[in-house]
Amino acid sequence: MSETLKIDFSHKQSAHCENGVVSNLMRHNGFEVSEPMVFGIGSGLLFSYLPFIKVNHAPVFTYRVLPGLVFNRFAKRVGIKIKREKFKSPKKAKSRLDQNLRKNNPVGLQVGVYHLIYFPDEYRFHFNAHNMVVYGKQDDRYLISDPVMEDVTSLTEKELEKVRFAKGAFAPKGHIYYPTVFPEELHLERAIVKGIKQTCRDMTAPVPIVGVKAIRWVARNIRKWPKKIGPKKTNHYLGQIVRMQEEIGTGGGGFRYIYAAFLQEAAEVLQNEQLRKFSKEMTEIGDLWRDFALDASRIYKNRSALTDGYNEIADQMEAIAEREKVFFKKLKKAV
Repeated sequence: MSETLKIDFSHKQSAHCENGVVSNLMRHNGFEVSEPMVFGIGSGLLFSYLPFIKVNHAPVFTYRVLPGLVFNRFAKRVGIKIKREKFKSPKKAKSRLDQNLRKNNPVGLQVGVYHLIYFPDEYRFHFNAHNMVVYGKQDDRYLISDPVMEDVTSLTEKELEKVRFAKGAFAPKGHIYYPTVFPEELHLERAIVKGIKQTCRDMTAPVPIVGVKAIRWVARNIRKWPKKIGPKKTNHYLGQIVRMQEEIGTGGGGFRYIYAAFLQEAAEVLQNEQLRKFSKEMTEIGDLWRDFALDASRIYKNRSALTDGYNEIADQMEAIAEREKVFFKKLKKAV
């Protein structure tokens, strides 16, 4: 028996999936919170280098915190409760999804990208931390609001099960989540300050795998890799750095641009003019990341005119590390 369940849900495209899902779910529940605001309050901005985890035969480089953390921190800071569940059995996962749809409750899902049939081929690789909203079902098709897509789409039961139970690093295990308890109104001021302070701490942390120190570590490795592991593997690693920044990371140092937009909004809410200047500076840093990605991609696509290309992009990365170090130290003092 096929049933039609369609929740009145407004789809709004966003630059990045998790922030977009949270912003769309919040709007559905009567709270206007922009994507940058979710990202900033949730302390989403980061740089991390995890050489001991391999995805697509290359180390993990990430420009944001682990999936799920943005929503968890955002919820805690603004006083929302979230329910999250994972499943061993696809049947149970499907039944829980259907229950929510019957209760008129759209839900967030974590899925793998590789089998997402509506993604263009070049974006489909083994990455299991993509987020989407399911807001209904018609016959055997689930109605999908994927925030990185322009329009809503749909997947068959089989197709959805395949992406919900993708294998590999960060396997989603049918992960489903949605907000359950809301405050009367959202008080953003304290939440913004907490969000900013944590990002500043993370980016200036004294450990090698996160923040400015991680950017420097990668820059040093870019100089060593060609001799140590050969140009072919080095180029594969460079491809990973850029792909994590460009495609997963929303295009051209995208997270830095989202953070700049957050600081601009935060300047309004906190009536703090300094934050507007910081917003401009973060946009400039985003531009530096974009230039780096362009030059790095020319090298691994063998179109670079740089004779000493690896050292030159390592220099760019070190310059970015220095800018971010100074930036986050000053920003911490400003709030």
